[in-house]
Amino acid sequence: MKCLSVCQPFADLIISGRKTIELRTWNTSFRGEFLIHAPSKIRTKDARRLRINEKFVTGAIIGKARLCDVKRYDSKKEFKHDSEFHFAGENFSSRMFGFMLDNPKPLNTPVPYKGKLGFFDVSGPKVRDREIISDIIDEECRYRLIGHH
Repeated sequence: MKCLSVCQPFADLIISGRKTIELRTWNTSFRGEFLIHAPSKIRTKDARRLRINEKFVTGAIIGKARLCDVKRYDSKKEFKHDSEFHFAGENFSSRMFGFMLDNPKPLNTPVPYKGKLGFFDVSGPKVRDREIISDIIDEECRYRLIGHH
């Protein structure tokens, strides 16, 4: 399964459903479900700006979401218009892409994992890695729906 590293506090904002646009300076043709990895880097200035004062989980896969479309920002006006969806500051670049996200789901228990740049495939210790990770995610979703295993 694909995975994307997103620095805190933005990773938490995505899995809580508050952040529905993830900004990148690169485009992708990928569409579909992907895991969200919170790397060890925390953007403390952004957390203060957004008035988020909590302990963040880092160095782990913390949830998943679905990338349904990509929007290219051609003007600062467009960028600012969507600020309530991407939570970015004023740092507009002419090469800015908004990954449109929906269907976020947090994991009940974060899975420790080392991230990479861009979308990357999650691998584990067994041959059927993709199925194992999918099973973990599905189990977490079932847990959240019915409240127990």
